[in-house]
Order: sequence, then C-alpha cells, then structure tokens
Amino acid sequence: MDIYKRALKLHKKYKGKLEIFPKIKVKTKDDLSLVYTPGVAGVSRAIAKNPNLARSLTIKGNSVAIVSDGSAVLGLGNIGPYAAIPVMEGKALLFKEYAGIDAFPITVATQESYEIINLIKNIVPVFSGINLEDISAPRCFEIEDALQDIGIPVFHDDQHGTAIVLLAALINASKLADKKLTDLKVVISGAGAAGTAIANLLLCVGHDKSICEPVREVIACDSVGIVNRTRPDIQNNPWKMRLAGITNRRDMSGSLADAMNHADVFIGVSKGGALKGSLIKKMNEKPIIFAMANPIPEIMPDEAMKHGAFIVGTGRSDFPNQVNNVLAFPGVFLGALQARAKIITNGMKIGAAFALAACVDKPTVDNILPSPLDKKVPKAIARVVSETYRKEKTLYGV
Repeated sequence: MDIYKRALKLHKKYKGKLEIFPKIKVKTKDDLSLVYTPGVAGVSRAIAKNPNLARSLTIKGNSVAIVSDGSAVLGLGNIGPYAAIPVMEGKALLFKEYAGIDAFPITVATQESYEIINLIKNIVPVFSGINLEDISAPRCFEIEDALQDIGIPVFHDDQHGTAIVLLAALINASKLADKKLTDLKVVISGAGAAGTAIANLLLCVGHDKSICEPVREVIACDSVGIVNRTRPDIQNNPWKMRLAGITNRRDMSGSLADAMNHADVFIGVSKGGALKGSLIKKMNEKPIIFAMANPIPEIMPDEAMKHGAFIVGTGRSDFPNQVNNVLAFPGVFLGALQARAKIITNGMKIGAAFALAACVDKPTVDNILPSPLDKKVPKAIARVVSETYRKEKTLYGV
C-alpha cells in the first residue's frame, strides 16, 4: 500500500488528526460553578477591565490560528478550503507536538484578500499569533503586509519558514565549502512567495526598510527568465518590481542559464526538472544546490552530484539535507508567544536561522540540518527569537 492510500486509511480511522481536551475536569457542581456560571463572570469582569489579562486567564496566551484559503496547497494548487483542512490539521498537530502550542485550522471560503484581512482582524481577540498558510502569490504578500499592525505576529510560513530553514542550511553548507556568506553569488529559481522571502532574508530587507547585505549577490529567475527592473512584463506587478529592486544589482537579463555563470549557490523553489546538470558545471568551485520543488526537485540529487555538486538539499525526507518548514515554525511561534511579540522581525528570523544551524554540532555534506523529529530544536530557536524580540522591540516602537 503506497503512502497516499495509507494516509487516507489513517485519516478515515480517526476522522482527522485533532480533538479538544479540557484542562479541568468537571466532576462536581462546585467545579461547574468555577469553570462556567456563576464563577466565570468574575474572570470576564477582570478581563473587561484589563484585556491584557486574556493572555493569562484564557487560551489566548498559547493559541495560534492557521489560516488558509486553499489556493496554493502543497504541490496540488488551488484545491479550495475543504481540501486544505487535512494539511492545516497536520500543521496544528506539529505545533502541539513540537512546541506545545494550541493551534486551530481555519480554512476560509473566500479568496478575496480584503475579506481574509478583515476576518483575521476580527478573530484577533482569541489568538496570540496568526500563521498564514498555502495562500497563493501575490495575495499572500498583500494579506501579510496589511496585518502587521494588528498587535500579534503574522507569519506566512510558506515564505518565511522556508527562508529561515534555507538560510540555516546555507550557513552550514557555506562553512563546509569554506566560503563566506558575504562572498556568495546566489541564484534563485522561482519568484513567488518562497523565492521572494528567501531573497529578502538573504539581503536582510525588512518591513522597516533597513538594509544589511550578508550575501554578495542574489539573482532571481521566474518562468520568463532573470527578474530585472526593465522587463516590460513585470512593470505592473509591484511585488516582482520590489524583488527586482533588491536583487540583480548589475541589471542582468537573460535566462536561468545566464544567471548560473559563476554562481556559488542554486536555490530552487519552482518546478521539477528546472535545473539541468550541465548548468552546475557553469558554477564556481564546490557548488551548493538546494532543489526544493516537491514532490519532484528541480534536479535529482544523484544527477546533481554526477555533475559536480558539492552539497545537495531537497524538500524530501527520503534524501539527505531535507529543508523542511517544521524545523522553523514551532520554535519561531513559541519564542514569539513567550515574548508576547506584536510582530516577527527580520532579526528574529535571522536569529532563528543561526540557532537552527547551531543545532548541528558537526555538519557534514549529508547532514547540514537537524532531523525534523528533533524536539530540542524548537526550544533552541524559541530562546533566540524571544531574546531578539526583547532587544529589538524598542527599535520597532512596539
């Protein structure tokens, strides 16, 4: 029986992966009086006087909403909110399993950005964090940008979770290749949500518009070719123009093949088979390949190694160096909730990446990231994320 049939059988048996358990057992009338009427009125009065008490007196302090419209689910595309439920359930399970966070799958029957924005603004009272998930570009950018002032962190995991884990992988891979981040030329195949977030993080461009450049050069490519400011087809696309504005400093034009000349790193967040082995030969010594398209990578690891790749990572668990978001989001949210963060800053993301990279004591070419099953990782990330926010919050005026 293949993995898909086994998963279907498992979900049918349990009718999903989540259920709600009470923390308090109601065995007597006194118990009932305390958890519900009349005793609960005292709790409500206290919160009415000081809404901040909701974090310590209710589920709010440890709760995250996982919000999706089902428009970009895994590699399945726009399959809608009902079909998105099992994926969001799985995410909620991982939140609980790895970070002890109570997360709720909320799939919405609209793909209008303004409706999703308004919905999220109106459910803020019961949550301390919002995890946007599987929302297609460019709406994912619009929605996240519009929610940065709602008083709790909003984090689109397809963008930033991917970027954090990728940066961690790159930190350890570059050490093994004896290269500095500041010397790297990076080519990204894919200019959607993940590709844009990776470029932003590698170039440290944040919501505050501060700029710090740990990577020497980033060139992004989409299905047309190299993203640059003079391309007529992106002039009316503000998100790609923003990407063009921070990447490709020499204003190159051409194809992925042109971009790959003397590159140190290839990052694939596009489609299977997008990278030909011959292009690896055009890269600098000890080329690093992250081919993360699922389920078929941009190039298969054995093919990449045959053409001279030094390190290869993919999004798959059946190959070495799996770049998996589960390594990031539980720890990032745990740290944000512990610090009562109002936003997630670039500093928090970068701190998370370095903390994740440090979880591997002795990296090797086949082991640059910890196992997704390592439950020590979220705590290590959370500690750095929380500390970073406390240091940065005055800078952001929150």
